[in-house]
Amino acid sequence: MKLRIVVTLKPGVLDPQGKAIEHALGSLGFGSVGEVRAGKIFELDVADDTSDAAIDEMCRKLLANTVIENYRIERAQ
Repeated sequence: MKLRIVVTLKPGVLDPQGKAIEHALGSLGFGSVGEVRAGKIFELDVADDTSDAAIDEMCRKLLANTVIENYRIERAQ
């Protein structure tokens, strides 16, 4: 089973990487870009019988820092 884990910063958490990207886009002439928030995507190929609880545990223990990040699990169609 193919999974995509999307990790983003929680609202209110400062995002210096996003701010740097936002500034760079403006400097390159892309003035229509508003706020930028950076995140990360993990693509996993796991056994079909991997439980939802095990997938959630992988996210909480390694892939996302749940103090400052949210994550979303997407299953490939």
